[in-house]
Amino acid sequence: MTQIRFLGAAGTVTGSRYLVDTGKIRFLVDCGMFQGTKKLRLMNWEGLPLDAASVSGVFITHAHIDHIGMLPVMVRQGFRGPVWCTPSTLELCKLSLVDAAHLQEEDARFANKKGFSKHAPALPLYTVEEAERAIQHLQPLEYEKEMNLDGEASICFRDAGHILGSAMVDVGIGSGSQSTRVVFSGDLGRYNALILRDPTAIDSSEYLLVESTYGNRQHSHEESAEEVAEIINETARRGGMLVVPAFAVGRTQTLLYVIRDLKEKQAIPDLPVYVDSPMAVHVSELFCRHIDEFDEEAQAIYRRTGQCPILFPNLRFVRTPAESQELNSLRFPSVIISASGMATGGRILHHLKHRLPDPRNTVLFIGFQSNGTRGQLLKDGAREIKIHGEMVPVRAAIRSMESFSGHADSDEIMQWLQGFKTPPKRTFIVHGEPDSSAALAERIQQALHWKTHVPEYKEIVELC
Repeated sequence: MTQIRFLGAAGTVTGSRYLVDTGKIRFLVDCGMFQGTKKLRLMNWEGLPLDAASVSGVFITHAHIDHIGMLPVMVRQGFRGPVWCTPSTLELCKLSLVDAAHLQEEDARFANKKGFSKHAPALPLYTVEEAERAIQHLQPLEYEKEMNLDGEASICFRDAGHILGSAMVDVGIGSGSQSTRVVFSGDLGRYNALILRDPTAIDSSEYLLVESTYGNRQHSHEESAEEVAEIINETARRGGMLVVPAFAVGRTQTLLYVIRDLKEKQAIPDLPVYVDSPMAVHVSELFCRHIDEFDEEAQAIYRRTGQCPILFPNLRFVRTPAESQELNSLRFPSVIISASGMATGGRILHHLKHRLPDPRNTVLFIGFQSNGTRGQLLKDGAREIKIHGEMVPVRAAIRSMESFSGHADSDEIMQWLQGFKTPPKRTFIVHGEPDSSAALAERIQQALHWKTHVPEYKEIVELC
């Protein structure tokens, strides 16, 4: 009897990982890190609640840290098998894992230097060396190419349209009349989004795990480019800086794409734009090597201009810590895009610390903010925020735009589900905060009359 054990992204929006046990083999879909509240972050330090050595392989939907961030811990706990992902995801994983480890080491060193950690000494969850050890397990699998896993399961990646290389994991277990199909949606992308293709349609599956990040919300239909132009122009008129906490993979590149278009149309001044994240810099360069995965509109820009459509004049990639520190002394209007997207760590904290007290500045959030993160607190109107052990006053303007999200909203999830020609026996609602998951489950039941279930953390479900 095949079982699925929900070891993350159950009751919360991060920590994606699902253990599939057929009775003969065990494999993991995603191996993500918990992010958000302190309670969730502390769960990462408990390790993975499984026998890592017994797992035959891991299949990764995409390279965001909440889907791959615990791979070094998995290897440390004894995992020795392959980690399969699309070729673009493989390249991104190499960058993301080393960057995550580097940030942890950097934050630990800074905490020890300033003495604001409760731990003596503060330690990283894992080191760069451990991240590099995990990277050695990565193996590429192209979209739509079926792979046999130990004669017990077939695996195929389908384009999810969320970020470069993102995939749904389409699993066939067993053979003949005894076979069972399970689809893991991963993070679904949006329809008609900038740069990337639409998510692949799925016609049937006995069982489905579908994300619910925006399961109770619809994205605004405002023109993203017009609002970005308004925010940039308003901030520039005040003589301020626009600071954008942005995920290094996906959101940064989408924002650069929009800014390029605005500059080309002269809708904004030709002010400097700084990308201050080594990870985002490397990912942007990687994007420009994979134009073949862009949608037709983005490819048309490349054919017309001969230039990667996320690059433009006066764009500056900041690589070293010294160059990053120099941005603190800037006193003319410009844009700083830096990671992390939820303001949980990294260089963005230094920029927020310097720019939040000044009312001329604007902080713009363009991605999902988990409960308990600095990003969510700022969006909710916090008048001061704790950074590096100090309380920083918030006087800058705080803006947010949901339309930049790479996640399908409730309507778009329903649009994708309506592509099924036959309903699943059971649909599991995962990767969402409790209210969001519950709302999507209810909507699916009412609109499609499908049987849904919102699993709890560590719950085990048997597939009939």
